[in-house]
Amino acid sequence: MKTIRRLIYGEVLAKVGFATLGFIGLFFFFDLVDELKWIGQGPNNAYALRHALAYVLLLVPGHAYELMPITVLIGSIFVMARFAQSSEFTILRTSGLGPYRALFTLLGLGLVFVVFTFLVGDYVSPAASRQAQLLKARYLGVTSSQGVTGAWLKENRGQHSSVVNVAAMGADGQLVGIRIFEFDDTGKLTSLVRAGLGQFEPDGSGWLLQNLERDQFQSTLDSGRPQIRRETLAQWRWDNTLTEDMVSVALLKPERMATLELFNYIQHLRSNGQASQRFEIDFWKKVFYPLSCLVMVILALPFAYLQLRSTPMTSMVFLGVLLGISFFLINNLFGFIGNLNAWSPWLAAATPGMVYMAGSLLAFGWLVLRH
Repeated sequence: MKTIRRLIYGEVLAKVGFATLGFIGLFFFFDLVDELKWIGQGPNNAYALRHALAYVLLLVPGHAYELMPITVLIGSIFVMARFAQSSEFTILRTSGLGPYRALFTLLGLGLVFVVFTFLVGDYVSPAASRQAQLLKARYLGVTSSQGVTGAWLKENRGQHSSVVNVAAMGADGQLVGIRIFEFDDTGKLTSLVRAGLGQFEPDGSGWLLQNLERDQFQSTLDSGRPQIRRETLAQWRWDNTLTEDMVSVALLKPERMATLELFNYIQHLRSNGQASQRFEIDFWKKVFYPLSCLVMVILALPFAYLQLRSTPMTSMVFLGVLLGISFFLINNLFGFIGNLNAWSPWLAAATPGMVYMAGSLLAFGWLVLRH
């Protein structure tokens, strides 16, 4: 069995690696073409070709994480179909490789892909995404992944609450475009702070805002009309519990966060009475997405039992591409549908994998056990 495992594992790893490199090269080219428009931009035209290349390289781990289930499926289907076409799998079956042993052999290899996908998605990709953002912030000014409005956060302090908007985060963790809306215990707006820049206090106890305007709203006893008192300050310290990690998580896309970061951010949203459905779905997708590699190797196994002597190998590869892309699209689609219909987050994230798992096991049972 060691010889059989070595043969299957070596072939599948080589083909999955080749498919992954091919897709990454394609995405690298598209990202670089899209990034060329920024060359010569920024202060003093600082953004050069080497910065664009570095930025695109930092996007590679994120693409690798997203592509792993697809490339695992393509590589596994290619190997299983080639074994069937050349009758190698027939020889392996006569050597003692029964259906269940073949299944557990592929599951062992699938666990390797699961661990690799988890490590890339939870450690390498988030760190690379942050470095890519800082690179653009350093040479282009500021950057944000949440569109033109930036990130919105809420801070509860006793009977008072604050809603904070951060447009972007610049180099070295500097905050840009800050607005703070403060409310009293009745929900009335008491003050509005607008600051151009801000930075986190070293002890994590607040923010030091610079170049700010603060409007305080007060009602007079005589007329009941609100009065506005405006003051312009060079510096002002705002006490809060919003850390640099929370703000960076809010500015990053959820799929580019680490699992623990997403969990901590969800707890922060819940403690402040904010909706967390979208982030909970993304959290469970981060949990289940690496496990989809197991689904893909199971889905590829029935191809080894097909009669494929007259079938071109390109057709099998094309079918693998279609199946992989369909899984990626359905996985994203269920995330949006689950968010719109307020489905249970874990169910919305796990349903695509469970559907494909059921389909692969049915195909395995019909092609392998009955025939």
